[in-house]
Amino acid sequence: MNIYFLLEGRSTEKKVYKSWLQYMLPELQRVNHYDEVWENNYFLISAHGYPSIIHEYIPDAISRIKETGKYEYLVVCLDADEDTVESKKQEIDNFIKTENIQLGDIKLIPIVQNRCIETWFLGNRKMFDSRQPLQQPLRDYVQYYDVSAKDPELMGNYNDDYNHAEFHYVYLKKVFEAKNRRYTKKKSR
Repeated sequence: MNIYFLLEGRSTEKKVYKSWLQYMLPELQRVNHYDEVWENNYFLISAHGYPSIIHEYIPDAISRIKETGKYEYLVVCLDADEDTVESKKQEIDNFIKTENIQLGDIKLIPIVQNRCIETWFLGNRKMFDSRQPLQQPLRDYVQYYDVSAKDPELMGNYNDDYNHAEFHYVYLKKVFEAKNRRYTKKKSR
């Protein structure tokens, strides 16, 4: 089995998916170039953001997969941001239909991060304990929505200064600061 992973984000998602795959599918070995696959391999590539992941990288990935003839799966990982998970999946399906892209035997699997990868990180119950002493603005964030007790994917919009994904990123940064650590990422847009 060979899997082609197309990731919306840059370094963060590459690191995370690589670690998860080592744990979840240890029989798969990563290759550095898409045409190096043989058997039980996976390839990770970043699309450096949205909408290029859909409009440029999906057609390119399908072309590469057909060229090699060695991949069974194309896994597209992107953020829902302000949209719903289902609407992002539908956007991919609509693009493939509108552009008349033939998948052939390729199994397309969209993984939509609801709202963003930082939302998933906020869901790590071992990382954050809201019972510890908290500095501002993290204290306000926890009073608004305690991610240590509630599902971060269900968190509403904090205020008009941020959209959901931006706020989840800021919230996560403050959680890291409370542990005397740093969280940064390169912007992909």
